[in-house]
Amino acid sequence: MGKTAIILGATGLTGKLLLNRLLADESYETVKVFSRRVFGLEHPKLDVYVGDLLKLEHFQSDFTGDELFCCIGTTAKKTKDKAIYKKIDYGIPVAAAKLCKKNGVESFTVVSALGADASSRIFYNRIKGEMEQEVLNLKIRNTYILRPSLIKGLRIEKRLGEAIASCFMNLIQVFLVGRYRKYRVIEAETIASAMHQLNQIKPEDQIFESDRIQEFGQRL
Repeated sequence: MGKTAIILGATGLTGKLLLNRLLADESYETVKVFSRRVFGLEHPKLDVYVGDLLKLEHFQSDFTGDELFCCIGTTAKKTKDKAIYKKIDYGIPVAAAKLCKKNGVESFTVVSALGADASSRIFYNRIKGEMEQEVLNLKIRNTYILRPSLIKGLRIEKRLGEAIASCFMNLIQVFLVGRYRKYRVIEAETIASAMHQLNQIKPEDQIFESDRIQEFGQRL
């Protein structure tokens, strides 16, 4: 019997790339996608569950498998209400981790952000940091937190601010060496690859900043 993977955020940039990888990997028999809208993809290995991700407890009986990959995230531009932002970037990953713990899912991999810090004065960094703390406190057997820098890739939605930041970062990439290497722009494909690789290798480390994500993501 092959493995069963669960993906949250499979309609996003990184989530789509990860989904394609898992569907192509023969070691996975089933890939479950939980989405708030109908998913426009059919595949023999793919099971799609549609509903309100802010109420993940409604999916409890179907939330079973070997590995969970959480690529959920919003932006300050898209979600201006901080209370709603927290429900998405903190609430969904934490609720998913709790279901994993309850249902015996032994691997939890989540995309956080570089700069995540529960004590930060910056709201968005603090929310990511608080999410990380809650996830780690659950002590799921294999927990992997990825903290990427600015993510590069082809998005359906246009993000002018990210495009400008990406151009600037590309210009200074060559100067980001040593301890500053983690601030380099990272491809969404590299993050998806790293998430996939971490669950094959099962390292002891739990937190991976952008430079280490780059290392794992380039193994394939």
